[in-house]
Amino acid sequence: MSPTITTSSEANGNVSAATARAAASAASVAEASGPQPITMAKALNTALADAMHADPSVLVFGEDVGLLGGVFRITDGLTRTFGEQRCFDTPLAESGIVGMAVGMAMNGMRPVVEMQFDAFAYPAFQQIVSHVAKMHNRTRGTVKLPMVIRVPYAGGIGGVEHHCDSSESYYAHTAGLKVFTPATVADSYRMLREAIDSDDPVMFMEPKKLYWSKDLVDLSGLREEHVSNAEAGVSSEGRAAVARSGTDATLIAYGPSVPTALAAAAAAAEEGRSLEVIDVRSIVPFDDETVCASVRKTGRAVVIAEAHGFASVSSEIVARVQERCFHYLAAPIRRVTGFDVPYPAPKLEHYYLPGVDRILDAVDDLQWEN
Repeated sequence: MSPTITTSSEANGNVSAATARAAASAASVAEASGPQPITMAKALNTALADAMHADPSVLVFGEDVGLLGGVFRITDGLTRTFGEQRCFDTPLAESGIVGMAVGMAMNGMRPVVEMQFDAFAYPAFQQIVSHVAKMHNRTRGTVKLPMVIRVPYAGGIGGVEHHCDSSESYYAHTAGLKVFTPATVADSYRMLREAIDSDDPVMFMEPKKLYWSKDLVDLSGLREEHVSNAEAGVSSEGRAAVARSGTDATLIAYGPSVPTALAAAAAAAEEGRSLEVIDVRSIVPFDDETVCASVRKTGRAVVIAEAHGFASVSSEIVARVQERCFHYLAAPIRRVTGFDVPYPAPKLEHYYLPGVDRILDAVDDLQWEN
């Protein structure tokens, strides 16, 4: 039996800042104050719970997200806390999941759906491209679609081919969709809250191999930051971050490739080379200003991504940097990406994925003068 969905008086708009602040405070469970070691999975789970506390129109549904808590346990405890009307399981029908979310979003709800694995989202691609991305434009701005499609994506978990796709380029190419991909624990909380608040549809690409990464994070501080930023109209949307400062060359990465880029920069530092690392964060909209400022400073760049290189997000980044920084470049921009083959068997994925050695080889090839 399908759950009954009841809208609230707040379903057709964002709650007030005061209500959001009170709800965020009520959502704070007994957590130790100050930074604590938190996984990305915990940060995402907390972001969903806080958003559901703050706004009764936020719903979570998908395959096994209810009592099981999702394959990666990102939705763990939400059904127990909010009931089956607000976090529930669906049939194995991705097109139906997204289609139902479209109807809900058109009628004042804020659905957050999970695709479980990257390649599992392909049956819903027709709904995403034809309806999710186009509804606002098709109705001349009359109908908004405030919905989030969560996609655990990319490799590095020893999974088989239909569980490790890097599908971000499909969505980035589709006008009308925002595409976010966090690389840090704090950003996973920060950006998911912002995605849920957005009145436009967001493809939220979660690097599944980073789910168990840990960092010292103050969740209470992130809640307060979210309320403050919402009041001030500040967002991570379209904003990249300088993950590591450097002077000799720029490594541009996003999502699962950011830790690899940082590891390469650390290795290069031992050899006396200073590499700056840019975390793209928001693929669409894209932060040309931050990326290009770094490349103009260093004069050299390498773009790193797990996805195939041909006709990809990495291709677009190279094109944008080339157009805006041509007279500052000391060498052609290089790319280190996944190979243009289907994702390999688990025992071979380390050959496929960009690694520190491949990145350093690309940096060495940036026409350095002796």
